[in-house]
Amino acid sequence: MHTIFRLEQVSLNVRLNVNSKESLAGYSILKDISFEVPTGARVAIVGATGAGKTFLLRLLNRLSTPTSGKIYFDNQDYSQVPVQKLRSEVVLVPQESRLLGMTVKDALSYPLVLRGLPKTEITQRVSQWVELLQIPDDWLGRTEVQLSVGQRQLVCIARALVIQPKVLLLDEPTSNLDVGTTQRLLQTFKKLVDTTVLIVNHQLDIASSCDNVIHLSQGRLISNQRACDINWELLKASIIQAEAEDDFI
Repeated sequence: MHTIFRLEQVSLNVRLNVNSKESLAGYSILKDISFEVPTGARVAIVGATGAGKTFLLRLLNRLSTPTSGKIYFDNQDYSQVPVQKLRSEVVLVPQESRLLGMTVKDALSYPLVLRGLPKTEITQRVSQWVELLQIPDDWLGRTEVQLSVGQRQLVCIARALVIQPKVLLLDEPTSNLDVGTTQRLLQTFKKLVDTTVLIVNHQLDIASSCDNVIHLSQGRLISNQRACDINWELLKASIIQAEAEDDFI
């Protein structure tokens, strides 16, 4: 099976206070992480708050750089891939995304305009995802201030899907969506053929719909298992315990 991402003993330190001599070594966010992501897989990343989930997505998109270890994208050292090219193929949708003052229609078209696609293809792609995600026509003329948080979240995911990236990174993509929209979105992910999807999500029922589940705790990889092999009650208890220990500290 082809591997789209491979991490080998990856660690990430960040400086908490740039003016503090004590922080020069940095605070350890991710510690000695190793795993592979098969091409086309749906991978959930779970763990307690502060486990390093969002930082892991940022690493894959090169918004952060590993302190140590190696990351390979499509069997190539990803530090050798031009950042612009990498981010055109590995698209990150943060939990809080913006439409940059554009209408929904313009925001969906903009990434394709930047790529120089013909107008007919742009219109076709945008229409396809508007229909698949059931985005109402009356949203298309709205700007982000005229959308709810959940509506904006759905539009930003659609904007990423329009690009047809090799890898889609989603940080809590369903946190503000209703149940029906969430289920429709998850079904859409299952139909993607050429896109690998990594989802950070606190909801284990959503994680259970993925192919694989990566469990992080305090920056360490606890497990990387097929969803069908997971003891979900045990995983839930482990995350709850980690949350309680963090609150206690």
